[in-house]
Amino acid sequence: MSAVVIASTGTPWMWLVSRGSGLALLVCLSAVFVLGVATRQGSAPRAWARFVVAELHRTLALFAVAFLALHVATAILDPYVSIGWWASVLPFASHYRAAAIGMGALAVDLGGAILVTSLVRKHIGYRLWRAVHWTAYLALPVAFVHALTAGSDMGVWWVAATVWGSAVAVAVALLARVLGRIRGPDHRVRAGASRGVDREPMRSAS
Repeated sequence: MSAVVIASTGTPWMWLVSRGSGLALLVCLSAVFVLGVATRQGSAPRAWARFVVAELHRTLALFAVAFLALHVATAILDPYVSIGWWASVLPFASHYRAAAIGMGALAVDLGGAILVTSLVRKHIGYRLWRAVHWTAYLALPVAFVHALTAGSDMGVWWVAATVWGSAVAVAVALLARVLGRIRGPDHRVRAGASRGVDREPMRSAS
């Protein structure tokens, strides 16, 4: 009964949950990306064992899945707008803010492909998993565009700080990844060896 009353009076609690879970999702995805790059580059903090970074990477990825489910469900169930379940997976099918919601749906599709292939990696092989995993470099910018355009609260300082702070962290990690590839694998091996980790590159990182 109380849920019906809240929905009928237009109280934006569901929008707040959707937006909050979306921001938490963005932070989780950014952290997963940064940790993946740090592990791949051998630049994780000296005090962290490699398996700790890998486990944190996986745990945050699971949290991201939970936040994604909450974000999508509350956005669709929000009585203020009509988005539709199909619009959460079919890009640009929503009648409400088609471009913004479409970018979110595209990010969901890319993230879903990464998740599914990660779960069945032993069956599909490393090469295919790795090829799909590279789409993370596209999924995150798309997710940032969605975060910037779908909400109306970027004027709130802490929301803007969360979004732009995450963007800066991802940009720095991406720059480090590019520079690492330019320098070659020997640089990554030396960086890992200086921290006392295995010389074999970890294949579960970005």
